Amino acid sequence: QVQLVESGGGLVQAGGSLRLSCVTSGRTGTRYPMGWFRQAPGKEREFVAAINWNGDITNYADSVKGRFTISRDYAKNTVYLHMNSLKPDDTAVYYCAAGSSYSTHIMGYSYWGQGTQVTVSS
Repeated sequence: QVQLVESGGGLVQAGGSLRLSCVTSGRTGTRYPMGWFRQAPGKEREFVAAINWNGDITNYADSVKGRFTISRDYAKNTVYLHMNSLKPDDTAVYYCAAGSSYSTHIMGYSYWGQGTQVTVSS
């Protein structure tokens, strides 16, 4: 079993930056592929970014490419999502997830955190 806890969300003005963190616990000896997803009110959960178990392969949704960066620190059992040039459309609850295989799809992930709210004001 793997537990995931997100933090770092908050209220920021358009153009600002935030860094989300996802601390993993439990079966941390296994380097899981990790992903970030988000869900805005009234919308389905959507893919944001993913990083493979080795940290050398990443993938991003077109809507965040060039603005967001996913990274991981094995020593801290933490995955980060660095978000720059934030837009009001980025407002959502952000979730991190751990999967058994590298994927950009929700179904590829078995473990989920509770989410952290990001609100971007115009």
